[in-house]
Amino acid sequence: MAMSILAGCTKQEEAVTAKVAALNGPTGMGLVKMMDDEKDTDNYEFTLVGAPDEITAKLVKGEYDIAAVPANLASVLYNNTEGNIQTLAVNTLGVLYIVENGNTVKSVSDLKGKTIYASGKGSTPEYALNYILEQNGIDPAKDVTIEYKSEHAECLSAMAADENGIAMLPQPFVTVAMTKNPNIRVAIDLNEEWDKLNAKDNESGSLITGVVVARKDFVEKYPEKTKSFLEEYKSSVEFTNNNIDEAAALIGENDIVPEAIAKKAIPECNITFISGDEMKTKLSGYLKVLSEANPKAVGGKLPGDDFYYVEQ
Repeated sequence: MAMSILAGCTKQEEAVTAKVAALNGPTGMGLVKMMDDEKDTDNYEFTLVGAPDEITAKLVKGEYDIAAVPANLASVLYNNTEGNIQTLAVNTLGVLYIVENGNTVKSVSDLKGKTIYASGKGSTPEYALNYILEQNGIDPAKDVTIEYKSEHAECLSAMAADENGIAMLPQPFVTVAMTKNPNIRVAIDLNEEWDKLNAKDNESGSLITGVVVARKDFVEKYPEKTKSFLEEYKSSVEFTNNNIDEAAALIGENDIVPEAIAKKAIPECNITFISGDEMKTKLSGYLKVLSEANPKAVGGKLPGDDFYYVEQ
């Protein structure tokens, strides 16, 4: 009888406060409802930062358990940690645009000879821009001048100081720029340019800006915590997309962008939640394109199947 009682028991997963980091931008915007719901609990500790390099070292060291990072950076981290990073879900599709303080850029070819302010060096924005330029016959190292800033806000400042400024920006910073200066316009949708280049290849995937990852040792130790995080995160993303006014208020409260700008930007931010087989198909296709263009973009080689989280 004692044996049967023991057999009927399941090991209870110990309680843990998961440390979660995200970027000020679409990833943070999709997370705000969950942050608000959990603010008075010990379930999670949330941190919002301005640049990916503020996340990577702490994630590798174990100071963060779960993090939203640029899509290609997830693969780089997987390779650098010998497989200790898993992608849980895609959380942001293409949100990159070329914006101009003027009216001279109508196509990618018009960027030749120009100076472009950008952020995201070493991550998705840099490699996506380089790929699109190269596929349109422009050498990123010779035919354009790309001035990389550490944060999107610095790109906005650089544009403000340049009456003919051109920048690569993601949403919601495109909306911020256009709100501050009515002369700034969207010149090129890089998401559309990516799709044009890969329209004939069903395995090329979409332009993916961001993903949410976790340390594999955390996932293996806390499978139920990981599962519940994903359920709550999915609900938070749905809330942001379906309740724009309420989500915008939370976004403003968390100092991601002002509430008024968030209201305009949310529909343009491509905030999403894609997991499981669909996540693997889209992300692996995207990483394959980057790898063929520049293996360094994915950390030298494509990640193995264990890079893609499967619910336990």
